[in-house]
Amino acid sequence: MTKRPAKKAAAEKGAAPAKKAAAKKTVAKKTAAKATAAKKGAAKKAMPTATTAPKKAMPTATTAPKKAMPTATTAPKKAVPKKSAAKRRPASVEAVAADATVTVKGAAPAKTVTVKPLRDESRTALVRRARRINRELAELYPYAHPELDFENPFELIVATVLSAQTTDLRVNQTTPGLFARYPTPEDLAAANPEEVEEILRPTGFFRAKTRSVIGLSKALVEQFGGEVPGRLEDLVTLPGVGRKTAFVVLGNAFGRPGLTVDTHFQRLVRRWQWTDETDPDKIEAAVGALFPKSDWTMLSHHVIFHGRRICHARKPACGACPIAPLCPAYGEGETDPEKAKKLLKYEKGGFPGQRLKPPRAYLDAGGIPARPLGAG
Repeated sequence: MTKRPAKKAAAEKGAAPAKKAAAKKTVAKKTAAKATAAKKGAAKKAMPTATTAPKKAMPTATTAPKKAMPTATTAPKKAVPKKSAAKRRPASVEAVAADATVTVKGAAPAKTVTVKPLRDESRTALVRRARRINRELAELYPYAHPELDFENPFELIVATVLSAQTTDLRVNQTTPGLFARYPTPEDLAAANPEEVEEILRPTGFFRAKTRSVIGLSKALVEQFGGEVPGRLEDLVTLPGVGRKTAFVVLGNAFGRPGLTVDTHFQRLVRRWQWTDETDPDKIEAAVGALFPKSDWTMLSHHVIFHGRRICHARKPACGACPIAPLCPAYGEGETDPEKAKKLLKYEKGGFPGQRLKPPRAYLDAGGIPARPLGAG
């Protein structure tokens, strides 16, 4: 049995532990590397990059859903509704200057104005706008008055009854002959109907009007001593007299405020959207609530003057209307200023821009000059 040298044996004993230590270090490094790799993988899942992030988490301009960010070409029509020129208006009278202007097609050149709403405006804004329109009309027609000729309450009530379905001009051409022959209620009450019909023929519906004025005169003689009553409840009992006629008489012969809701008045207050009512009594109540009672009589004259001269039924002269910026119905008529001027009607009492002469006064029962017509 041979023996290894002592030095070799000692070297082999020292090398064995060193090999084991190196092997352990290698295993430890591999384990650490695996752990590091695992951590990196976890970090990648926790913090996705721009290239690996899911599309839903960070949508790009090309992948974003159309509903989330609609473009000009893909936006639904309901999101940006188109509005007509007549409906695009501010919410209150203070917003006139800030509202977008409306260009009306078909005008040469096109005219732009700022228009006003009712549907969305508050009650306060409606009242302010209505009263501002009345102030503008008062400046436009400073001496607006009833355009029927009369010298006493009896002549006024008869002329107003005759004015139905005809013009004031035609009535004014007819009543001088009628009152020259029948100056008092007693005279007209005793008149021959056939003779009265011949006088009233130019006014149209002359048979019905003859019955009304003769019946009216008889009622004045029999019930009121030949005098026209000064109360609404009495006036409406007379043949041919409704609330409109009664308020004309009360406002212009007795100085008692009232609204004359004739066809011109009804048309204009609906165009201005002061009310949507169509019944005359409801229109009277709705419009009367917008103004002080003391303004009612002159308001009626202002509106009627404007309806006869500018804001016509078939083709209003929108392009020549001074209150166009306050009118929701702007554009229903001619908007070109030059063409609109040709639609203006010159009637008795002058025209906008010309100061009208004060109407003549009529004499009361004692022969003393009373207040001028329309002073109400």
